[in-house]
Amino acid sequence: MRKISVKTILAAAGVLLLNLAGLNVAFANTSMLGNFHYNKPTFVHHHPFAKKKLVIQVSQANKARWNLVLNNTQNLLNYLGQEEVQIVVVTFGPGVKMLLAHSPVAQRIQAINAEGVEFDACHNTMMAMKKKFGHMPKLLPAAVIVPAGIVRIMQLESHGFDYVKP
Repeated sequence: MRKISVKTILAAAGVLLLNLAGLNVAFANTSMLGNFHYNKPTFVHHHPFAKKKLVIQVSQANKARWNLVLNNTQNLLNYLGQEEVQIVVVTFGPGVKMLLAHSPVAQRIQAINAEGVEFDACHNTMMAMKKKFGHMPKLLPAAVIVPAGIVRIMQLESHGFDYVKP
């Protein structure tokens, strides 16, 4: 049986009620650009009791790979419990497309984010996309902008996170 925290249930219920009332809730992306300190990682979800920590790399524009990442993430949450594991999915290069506003896996990302998984988007990749397309890409509300995907992965590994690239 999967454990879901009261905080997660209340947050999801609040968003649902606002959406049912016709108020489409859109959250601004969280950015770590101004407060990124390599020696002191910060997170959008607080996991003070997590015994396991995992960072997952997504660097391919491949829906099957994205689904594999999301399946692995959900399986870990189900097996270990969302209070016992902290998971950060870091996207860079073509993998940032996973976090675009119209991503084919957008609903799954939003649901898994509500369970406490962080989804990071590489700002360097976003700037390259801006240069190519003339505008910054629009990301899902769950996306957290980090200065560089590779640096974020290195930061998390240096702070005890296991690394997986499915």
